[in-house]
Amino acid sequence: MKIHIDQSAGFCFGVRKAIQLAEDELARTGHLYCLGQVVHNEEEENRLKQMGLEVIDYPEYEKLQNDTVLIRAHGEPPKTYKIAGDNKLNLIDGTCPIVIKLQNKIKRASEDSSKTGRQVVVFGKRKHPEVVGLEGQAGDKITVIENYADIGKIDFDKPLCIYAQTTKSLGEFYDLVQKLEEKYKTLHPHWNDAVKVNDSICRHVSNRNESLMTFALVNDVVIFVGGEHSSNGKHLFGICKAFNEKSWYIGNAGMLKAEWFVGARSVGVSGATSTPQWLLKEVAEAIEGIAALKYREMD
Repeated sequence: MKIHIDQSAGFCFGVRKAIQLAEDELARTGHLYCLGQVVHNEEEENRLKQMGLEVIDYPEYEKLQNDTVLIRAHGEPPKTYKIAGDNKLNLIDGTCPIVIKLQNKIKRASEDSSKTGRQVVVFGKRKHPEVVGLEGQAGDKITVIENYADIGKIDFDKPLCIYAQTTKSLGEFYDLVQKLEEKYKTLHPHWNDAVKVNDSICRHVSNRNESLMTFALVNDVVIFVGGEHSSNGKHLFGICKAFNEKSWYIGNAGMLKAEWFVGARSVGVSGATSTPQWLLKEVAEAIEGIAALKYREMD
């Protein structure tokens, strides 16, 4: 049985940067606060916790004085930085550069909305940390929609500019854009530029969809490794499952079951953008152990 680790799986650039910043500070001081989970993967969180990382929530953050805090890749609203200034906190900013670029665009678009007359719409998951940060940049003057069912929030008497949370599906985004354009054409046939599209989706995430389809098809069994609360992991696993019914979602090697590999000649190990490479390798090694045990039993 051959085992293949998906080379496109694992941390995106933004997450790698944030974790490297955390590791550097922990190596230097042995302790670091992080505002929210640095990554949605329990195994990686446990590893960093053992190094001295302490995850805190906003009420705890507001009480800190003269401490050092990591800002994760998702980014934060301006009020987080104001609190840091008031409480003399040292921030290690791990905000993903792609998110920073989107924050700046959202801020400018919201400031210009009174001149342009365009409402600012974000296709994203409400209460997701990145979206919360975007709302803060816009002074809560943006409209967040999760799907087409949310279009009742849009004022169709005004044109709009639409952005997307960086981790959203590219296909879902453009499907939504097409439906909005059709809606505007029905209501305002003379509006040729009613929907101004700003594709802000990270290609590291979006490009994985097609490659994952192929990965799922060429392997007899797919083991997908992701965190319990990873929305990206659940989305990508759905692609695997759609193209290979023998796909299984696990959080760590201890969740593997020997019966999944009966008759399999090839096994693919993949993961979310929040899944560390060391965990993928650990799972692959555990599968090798299961295969070796099976061969010994056959002998």
